[in-house]
Amino acid sequence: MTVADRWLLPDGIEEILPNQALQIERLRRQVLDLYHCWGYDLVIPPLVEFTESLLSGTGSDLDLMTFKVTDQISGRMMGVRADMTPQTSRMDAHSLRRNGPSRLCYAGTVLYTRPKQALESRSPIQIGVELYGESGLEADIEVISLMVETLRLAGLGTPQLDLGHVGIYASLLEAAELSADREAELFDLLQRKAVPELDVWLGKCLDNAEIALMIRALVGLAGDASVLDRAREVFAEAPAEVELALDELQAVVSALSESFPDLVLYLDLSELRGYHYHTGIVFAAYDQGLGQAIGNGGRYDHVGKGFGRSRPATGFNMSLQSLARVALSGAVAGGIFAPVSDELGWRKAVAALRSNGERVVCGFPGQEPDYQELHCDRQLVWLDGTYKITAV
Repeated sequence: MTVADRWLLPDGIEEILPNQALQIERLRRQVLDLYHCWGYDLVIPPLVEFTESLLSGTGSDLDLMTFKVTDQISGRMMGVRADMTPQTSRMDAHSLRRNGPSRLCYAGTVLYTRPKQALESRSPIQIGVELYGESGLEADIEVISLMVETLRLAGLGTPQLDLGHVGIYASLLEAAELSADREAELFDLLQRKAVPELDVWLGKCLDNAEIALMIRALVGLAGDASVLDRAREVFAEAPAEVELALDELQAVVSALSESFPDLVLYLDLSELRGYHYHTGIVFAAYDQGLGQAIGNGGRYDHVGKGFGRSRPATGFNMSLQSLARVALSGAVAGGIFAPVSDELGWRKAVAALRSNGERVVCGFPGQEPDYQELHCDRQLVWLDGTYKITAV
């Protein structure tokens, strides 16, 4: 690398400059205050952990996203966190060991080996919540409602919430009795919604014609809440767990529609995001002007099993930068420039302004201020024997 190239950053690694940094930090504080009001306790997990802990119960997807290094003290493999959810699972299971429901929230930078989406950051600030110890549907409704409130706090006009339930596919897959390799092939086809390929594959690889028709129908079961009525007809002869999953989705739709009448709900019964990790209802939030999700979440029971304490769990997280990009951006508040002065009381005047919450930038001898660079729209001047604030 030449001297001229030393300013370059790795692909997908970004710096956040003053104006944007201020807006992101303000949003972070507001969101964490919101979570505090809902009873969620802030935790700050470590940046690195041993991989046995960091990747416990998360499947291969997170493993591939995690940078790994060798600990020079113990010689063991460590990972730089790519997701903070497993860390909070460890805290709940081992460090806290609460008897009742445990609500945790967090905000911190994570690191990916590769971007999740094209042009997406590999070092986002992840913010989110996790609710442990409650298996009832009310926990799912609370967490989803809190995600919606997060979007409303950020100022999104009409967010869209996508809902699914991995239990439907899991029940059909169990009835299909496929090998691990066949399961992987089917999963890929459904994720890509490759209908022609799926039709060929089902005819060739699945002997149970009734289950094959149900799996094929998953791809078309997407849309508004009326999808659930169509699904009940399609899955009339499906395993009982499928009907239970549909009942849970209906209850969530009803609760959200009552609490957030303007919320746009979209159901997709073939949505399998995090299938190897999630165990029940899954959801994602979108801004209608963007093609990628702002945040994702769902139920992921039994992740704490690897830490010796399996507890039901549900939660969500989102990139704070992505949330800030679609949020109503507030203008950076103008500050006050205070030219250096030897007048009596200058320092006290500056201190008094700062104690009232004003941004005050003190000048230096001989400085010619650039008010735009300093983000100052006013100045402190000595006038008629006292200090006054005037526009610049």
